[in-house]
Amino acid sequence: MKKMWILVAVLAAVAVVMGLTGCEQGGTALGEITNLNLSNQQQGIWVTGQGKVSVVPDIASLSVGISARAETVAEAQSQASAAIERIMDALDANGVDSRDIQTQYFYIHEETTWDRETNQEEVTGYRVTNMQTVKIRDIDKVGRIIDAVAEAGGDYIRISSINFSVEDPTEYYEEARKLAVADAREKAKQLASLSGVSVGNVTYISEGSTSSTVVHRVSADIEMPAPGLVAESIETAISPGELEITTTVQVAYEVK
Repeated sequence: MKKMWILVAVLAAVAVVMGLTGCEQGGTALGEITNLNLSNQQQGIWVTGQGKVSVVPDIASLSVGISARAETVAEAQSQASAAIERIMDALDANGVDSRDIQTQYFYIHEETTWDRETNQEEVTGYRVTNMQTVKIRDIDKVGRIIDAVAEAGGDYIRISSINFSVEDPTEYYEEARKLAVADAREKAKQLASLSGVSVGNVTYISEGSTSSTVVHRVSADIEMPAPGLVAESIETAISPGELEITTTVQVAYEVK
């Protein structure tokens, strides 16, 4: 029996040696594949190109709504409903489609105060807040719409933010990619020239980060009336500025 186990061990060792030999003669060992991939990643010229395109916004997103407070929930809700209905009517009158209005958030909040004499928290009233996100497709009408909803909402009105964007930025991102690839090529040519070589074919390319940022600060303010004019004739001034569409690409080139 002992001799049998020795024979089995010898045969197993021979099989392992033959397997390793086969890898060396008939194929590529796993270690060689790993080294090959790592070597390829370290060869050539690697650069990051950036492309930027300036765009005039064609969409404005306005966060507008109401906040009503009363001693009871029913009273606060009634005030809020009446105010938001007037705002919706103003938006409709100024050409805003109902499909471009979406509820951002709605909540009823209990307001309390601390009574030092009783050392207890007492309810002082209830506040109802209803905020909507309104998409305005005519940039020239933004100021007029803000004035209209402010008048409709009265003291209940709340306007928390305004943002500008492009309805379909596809063509601008395509242009930015072209510029980014061209930028990468120029960088690679400069590096090659400084190193005494020339740029070959592209061996790797990948798109990196993309972004859309405001170039100029957006302002929303009321202009001072000129002499002889009444304040009611002044429209809120809105400056959409420009957006900057940016994208980056990482490219690897062969060295010739």
